Amino acid sequence: MKTQVGIIGSGPAGLLLSQLLHLRGIANVVLERQSREYVLGRIRAGVIEPGAVELLREARVHAWLEREGQIHEGIGISFGGRRHRIDFRALTGSCVTVYGQTEITRDLFAARDSLSGVIIHDAEDVTPHGIETDAPWLTWCKGGASHRVDCDFIAGCDGFHGVSRRSIPANVLRTFEKVYPFGWLGVLSRTPPVTREVTYNHHERGFALCSMRSETLSRYYVQCSLDDHIDEWSDDRFWEELRRRLPGDIARALVTGPSIEKSIAPLRSFVAEPMRHGRLFLAGDAAHIVPPTGAKGLNLAASDVHYLSRAFAAWYESGDAGAMDTYSDHCLRRVWKAERFSWWMTTLLHHFPENGPFGERIQLAELDYLVNSRAAMTALAENYVGLPY
Repeated sequence: MKTQVGIIGSGPAGLLLSQLLHLRGIANVVLERQSREYVLGRIRAGVIEPGAVELLREARVHAWLEREGQIHEGIGISFGGRRHRIDFRALTGSCVTVYGQTEITRDLFAARDSLSGVIIHDAEDVTPHGIETDAPWLTWCKGGASHRVDCDFIAGCDGFHGVSRRSIPANVLRTFEKVYPFGWLGVLSRTPPVTREVTYNHHERGFALCSMRSETLSRYYVQCSLDDHIDEWSDDRFWEELRRRLPGDIARALVTGPSIEKSIAPLRSFVAEPMRHGRLFLAGDAAHIVPPTGAKGLNLAASDVHYLSRAFAAWYESGDAGAMDTYSDHCLRRVWKAERFSWWMTTLLHHFPENGPFGERIQLAELDYLVNSRAAMTALAENYVGLPY
């Protein structure tokens, strides 16, 4: 088999890149080690920046997003028993869209299927070869047989635990990481959201987040210990703890119900540099991870795909390698700004017992400054709705 771009991973980054390349006449093959059902079963965040919405529109997968997505013109930040609103529209003239990552992935699969895109699921032991040559290739196993695809370039969109980043020599790759000393316990429930917009809650017992997937589907999180186990958290215990961390009026309005999905996610900040080595390009979680506090994970993957799709297009349309040569630098400038914002939101809103009473007072002082300063609110809003590509 031969193609122009071999793509590892069928998450949103891999599928979006595949779709954009196809629309520009660039042949590609997507290799995915999991089944489609498994990929679609992953529950992820769904706050979409305007830039990512435009990219989905360019990829012609915007119909359901525009029909079902919820436009949010702000967020809430609560502390000291009160909720304060950050008005994105008034501060920046922009807003975000709430639309689940699972739905985006489903839309992208449907688009690739409608154009007869080649997506190979259950591809085991995917391995890049010859990435430092002009003729790289990929091998994998399926059904007891070995397979190979020759390509011009390889796009590694296979996530944090994938093979792509590990294929870059250790003497080339640099990694930067911060692991936070807590996790998020998340619950998905078929209940109406308690607030009309996403609300971040700072509390002495720990952080809490009230978010939503639709008008009837809610997603809630509470900060928890990394030593906690899911079986220790009954639904009743979760709802009780969530209520304790919310302002009184919001707690009283909370509608509870059985959990559809429940999980504990650790929080980390991670960046790999460079995002290109030879003919291998990293995109999305393969290159960087952000704590979910700033809603940047999916949006950073989209910005990577923005740069990468245009770099490949320039090469195939005119032989111009300039955008490929600057791909890593362009991506990393935006990545590090998103890492900074996500780190700041995380340190501002979570409970850090090791910081003691002084640290708690500093957090409260910064929160008070934030909600009473137009300049501070504007800085938050600009980063939340997304910095320009």
